[in-house]
Amino acid sequence: MNANESKWGIVFCPKSGAFRPHKKWEKVEKCLRERGIEYDHVQSENSGSVDRLVRMMINNGYKTLVIVGGDSALNEAVNCLMQFPAEVRDTVSLGVIPNGLMNDFAHFWGIDEDDVDVCVDVISQHRVRRIDLGCIRYTNEKKEKCHRYFFNCLSIGLVASVIRQRRRACASFGWRKLSFIPSSLLMIFQRLEYKMKLRIDTEVIDRKVMTVCIGNCQGYGFTPSAVPYNGLLDVSVVYHPEVVQLIEGLYLLYSGKILNHRSVHPFRTREVCVEKAERALVGIDGRVMNTPVGPFKVGVEQEVVNFIIP
Repeated sequence: MNANESKWGIVFCPKSGAFRPHKKWEKVEKCLRERGIEYDHVQSENSGSVDRLVRMMINNGYKTLVIVGGDSALNEAVNCLMQFPAEVRDTVSLGVIPNGLMNDFAHFWGIDEDDVDVCVDVISQHRVRRIDLGCIRYTNEKKEKCHRYFFNCLSIGLVASVIRQRRRACASFGWRKLSFIPSSLLMIFQRLEYKMKLRIDTEVIDRKVMTVCIGNCQGYGFTPSAVPYNGLLDVSVVYHPEVVQLIEGLYLLYSGKILNHRSVHPFRTREVCVEKAERALVGIDGRVMNTPVGPFKVGVEQEVVNFIIP
């Protein structure tokens, strides 16, 4: 047996804008030592370095990979993992100790970033579930065929703008809940519409739309019923509401009842074809990506990653 197979390979991603970015790692390290857990760890310089570090860990035989970071870091890790053959991928389990500006996927599983002891205990118990991933297939500006995976959601339009604003607010205010305030104000005052054409199963939507959220998981509140283990994507298409309806929508969003809003039209499907989304930003797992050129498709890959859950 490779000596590293029994060790945890940990990638520590310092939180952007934090006053003491290494304080979290000090807590994690103390907890690991108290429990006698064998591990090796590396620190990422930025989100782009997570791919390289995860690849290095897998090539060196680590079977338990732990990301100390948020949704964006997890996304980088998942996309790196998916580049390996299935026979390699199936031997690796992915765990998370939340430490990002956005930790919504960890929250879905009931993993709390403030309780490091519980996070470490969860990974120690090594209860693994096979999870689905969403996948966007698109053409970039160089006319290259590309694809990228996501575990939480892909958003088109205003929600992608809000995600970008929320990350900026998190970095400025440092407190996740406080960041909702300026992000929510953006939704009220930046009431944008985008001309879109979508094909969802047999239905065609060809009209102005405020935002679309395609969720493999809860989608930052816009796909609250989505789960990453049923082989389906939840889709919320939001038309342009009046101001009073928009304020009502914010309340429903943060209370987990957004599907009750009259301007929200939900679907459940295996694939969404986006034939047109003029000028709309595209966000993926809490970060805005380079906008695809022309039409693109969003589907689901069923049970492709081993994820450690409580």
